[in-house]
Amino acid sequence: MKDSLLLQPLKVGNLTLKNRVMFPPLTTGYEERDGSIGERSLNFYTRLAKGGVGYVVIGDVSPIVTFSPTPKLHDDSQIPGFRKLADSLHAYDCKVALQIFHPEYDVAAVGALIAKSRQAAMEGMKAKEQGDMALFAQKMAESKQFGAQSGQKLHHDMQHYVSEVSVETLQTIKQSIADCAKRAAIAGIDAIEVHGDRLLGSLCSVLLNHRTDEYGGSFENRVRYALEVVTAIKEAAPELMIEYKLPLITINQDGSLRGKGGLQEAEAIEFAKLLEQAGVHMIQAAQANHTGNMGDTIPPMGTVPYNWTLPVCEKIKKVVSIPVATVGRVVTVEAGEKILKNGQADAIGYGRSLLCDPDIALKAASGEPIRKCINCNKGCVDALQNRRYLSCVLNAENGDEATIFLKAADSKKNVVVIGAGIAGLEAARVAAKRGHHVDVYDIAEEIGGQINIAAVPPRKSEILRATDYYHDIFPSLDISLHLGQSCSVEEMNQADAVIVAVGAHNMILPIPGAERSSVVSSWDILSGKVELSGHCAVIGGGLVGTETAEYLLSKGCQVSIIEMLDKIASGESSTVLPHIMGSFQVGNVAQYVNTKVSAITDVGVEALDTVKNETVTIPCDYVVMAVGSVKNSFSTEGVTVPVYYAGDCSGEKTADIASAIRSAYHAANQI
Repeated sequence: MKDSLLLQPLKVGNLTLKNRVMFPPLTTGYEERDGSIGERSLNFYTRLAKGGVGYVVIGDVSPIVTFSPTPKLHDDSQIPGFRKLADSLHAYDCKVALQIFHPEYDVAAVGALIAKSRQAAMEGMKAKEQGDMALFAQKMAESKQFGAQSGQKLHHDMQHYVSEVSVETLQTIKQSIADCAKRAAIAGIDAIEVHGDRLLGSLCSVLLNHRTDEYGGSFENRVRYALEVVTAIKEAAPELMIEYKLPLITINQDGSLRGKGGLQEAEAIEFAKLLEQAGVHMIQAAQANHTGNMGDTIPPMGTVPYNWTLPVCEKIKKVVSIPVATVGRVVTVEAGEKILKNGQADAIGYGRSLLCDPDIALKAASGEPIRKCINCNKGCVDALQNRRYLSCVLNAENGDEATIFLKAADSKKNVVVIGAGIAGLEAARVAAKRGHHVDVYDIAEEIGGQINIAAVPPRKSEILRATDYYHDIFPSLDISLHLGQSCSVEEMNQADAVIVAVGAHNMILPIPGAERSSVVSSWDILSGKVELSGHCAVIGGGLVGTETAEYLLSKGCQVSIIEMLDKIASGESSTVLPHIMGSFQVGNVAQYVNTKVSAITDVGVEALDTVKNETVTIPCDYVVMAVGSVKNSFSTEGVTVPVYYAGDCSGEKTADIASAIRSAYHAANQI
């Protein structure tokens, strides 16, 4: 992009960032079990630097021994791993910071209980191996008891530790943070980001801090410890740039407060002034957390405005002379450019967006289309909450950058892709990027396949960015689209390889009454083929069923959901689920869980409550089938060239978007 503000250098303290593209702190799960920086972490962050990112912040670096699965720098023996990381990023002129934090709980006490639980379990298993079942039972009971105690203490501490932690312990924590900063400087790290959330944010918060000593009560007292931590870092590592993540308690559209562990607008602005006076070199204005739902900090698509914290960020920038970074749903380069042009911030944090496409900076310079994050939270936030490693559903390379990358083709081949859904599109892109010519066929008149119906339910339209990317990039690649056309065996055999990505179709339960005219599929509803009114009973409470139910609710229908499992939307993101359940509560959606459908009649749905073993009749005007999908069949009879499969038709089960992308990537990368 010519004259891009995003690519202009930025002076921060004693550092000069080569551009304004920042990777903000995200817990990745890539570190080794002891918290050290291993090859996986190294390759992930190096890939960001290689993609042109000017400033990378390593999230949640602990200065003490914790059981949390985050990076750790509490001992000199860990310095070499961080030095290797710094050296690797510096090779691409990328500056690196460590975000140092302390959890808002008594780490030592909780950790001791967890250790006791694990030790008792190990002793129990040893006793079992030796045939001592009485001792086995005793030790397993002890393990369970210690585990319960650790959970109880953790739950208590998360609410009260900020008010109960002693001044002496606070001084010890401050020293551990300073020691960590000193190790970071020895390792060649460029900067420290003070994690203003967690313990520090809780101390700053009028909502969480109920202390009556010098660290509680007034605004000056509540921010005192944070400023002391900044001073301690400056004394321990004066050569390092210091950034402060300033957590903002924002206001939801209904007037309620969003977040707890931080400061509301007026106090945040005053605190920013104090941070500059204390010697902080940059402020990152970000959403405060401590709500129990990561969706408040990292919101999914359609739930809050883009860059919803920007209004407060802009006010902070007006009262300080140091750079200010903004973060949170800044999805596009254009959005970042506008923020910089308007003088609302000095650096742009692209978190989920850089997971989706690590080459944002390089592509901003070259003009190549950028794959845009859809803010689905499926691969990133959900993974972290379930103790898996960070990833993006649209990027097959996350976490495996050393082994999964586009391999240049040995020779140019002609590749035919059957199907222009998300899997077929990704297969075509990868094959063409590798140097092949690709012909894509689909009997539909537009690309996207199931993405087009997935975008219809409330709050889901942003998913269309997934297919917009292929609209944008295909014209620059050696790809020919043949929409509204099937591909003959002769045409396939004229190619060197075929990738089949023909998708799936909606399943219909084989039960009495399924053939009735009052029975429709969820796909037909979301594609606009049919419109319903009155009372609709949705059979299937999975992702498609709940989203279809919410869509029908938005159209004025009365809705019931029937699900065999004990709860609906069991696979939905925990950041999305509260919004769905909120809609269902307002719309009085009846939920029949543990319910197995047996027939569809003139009255409605006949089913069995599998818990009570009682027959249930659910009157309705229409029945909507949302019980899953079945992969489409595709005949390869007479095809003599190699055939590969991607997406729904690549395995026993149909694929979600992440599986579709990954199967397509791997299929095209091996031709």
